[in-house]
Amino acid sequence: MSLITPDFGLLFWMVVIFGAVFFLLAKFGFPIITKAVQQRSDHIADSLKAAEQAQERLAGMTEEQKKMIEQTRLEQSRILKEASETREAIIAQAREEAAAEAAKLLEHAKVEIAAERESAIRDIRRQVAMISVEVAEKIVRKDLEDTDGQLSLIDRMVDEAAQARIPN
Repeated sequence: MSLITPDFGLLFWMVVIFGAVFFLLAKFGFPIITKAVQQRSDHIADSLKAAEQAQERLAGMTEEQKKMIEQTRLEQSRILKEASETREAIIAQAREEAAAEAAKLLEHAKVEIAAERESAIRDIRRQVAMISVEVAEKIVRKDLEDTDGQLSLIDRMVDEAAQARIPN
């Protein structure tokens, strides 16, 4: 019961012991505890700073990634456009070359056709001339079978030659 209603002496010694313990804790314990709490607080603050920086870097990287994706899309679009233009140019060049080749072949064919036509016309003229000579020969033979016909032919040719020499 003496603890519930302590004496003055007990109270004195309790205060002295409490003061001694408090002094020892204040001298040796509290600095260690406050130092540990401060270190923990600094560690938490550093971790929060690092997390914020990481989040900022992540946001920056996300923006950079978006920019890179957009640049890649633009580059892809440009490359596809260039490829399309190149394809069109190749097709146009091939068409021009084909048209030039067709024109060359057509011109060559026209020249060959003209040469063949000239050759055919010469052959026909030669044949007509030969047939005409043969017909004329047959007619002249028939006319020249008798001497009167020969004389009349000679007279006619002399008259024609004379008329051809006389200028009008």
